[in-house]
Amino acid sequence: MAGRGTNPDFVEALARGLDVLACFDEHRPTLTLTEVAAASGLARPTARRLLLTLTELGYVRATDGRFELTPRVLRLGMAYVGSLGLWDIARPHLGDLVARTHESSSMAQLDGSDIVYVARVAVPKIIALRVQIGTRFPALYTSQGKVLLAALAADELTSVLAEPSRSGLPPFLPRDPTVVRTELAEVRARGWALADEELAPGIRSVAAPVCDRTGVVRAAVNVTVHAAETSVDTLIHDHLPLLLQTAAGISADWALWQSRPHDEVGHRPAPRKRSAHGA
Repeated sequence: MAGRGTNPDFVEALARGLDVLACFDEHRPTLTLTEVAAASGLARPTARRLLLTLTELGYVRATDGRFELTPRVLRLGMAYVGSLGLWDIARPHLGDLVARTHESSSMAQLDGSDIVYVARVAVPKIIALRVQIGTRFPALYTSQGKVLLAALAADELTSVLAEPSRSGLPPFLPRDPTVVRTELAEVRARGWALADEELAPGIRSVAAPVCDRTGVVRAAVNVTVHAAETSVDTLIHDHLPLLLQTAAGISADWALWQSRPHDEVGHRPAPRKRSAHGA
């Protein structure tokens, strides 16, 4: 694992600490030292030192020989979400969409070849897929992922699709690159994507892009339904128009938020001194 960075200023110790944090997920909420070492690819003494450091910093706790993350880890992710201003803006829009469709809606962003859920408003459904903030799925098999992948330049898309998924799901059957690029071109042209039971049986969804003030696609929102309850025709003709309105509303409000006037503390110009005559 040593020497991963190409920059001379790359800090390997920091990278290894992040590797340790990434070992924990919804399927592995608690791990032993041996399990952390195996999952991170680190020597056991190195994993031990990193875990003890993270424990002292408050990001990890140890109980009966097992380690788990603490809520303090949320600060790392929420600092990013908060800096975007996106979740606070999206929340009322997603709530309105769910109230009108009576189906769950989520927002995701691209991280490597995966999507990561950053916002969600759900309705009670007997559905086979568990989703929460931070859940990762292979982007290529989700409607949100298709929207986000379609926004990438050709060379960047090739690089992203070459990355292995970190979702923890069993590998999916590979797809023909030519077919993938054709589908993503269609998604880019029409402005939305459909995933019909591609991620898991019974899961059907449609997604639309959320753009920043420069028009760059930064996130995607979706409506997810159970295939046994909602047909593709209903999803596209009834829910998609509402979803497109929602995505456009979030993008517009986010653009206004990004354009807001602001002042940075510590960068105010010094007040001019008055002369002895009060001028």
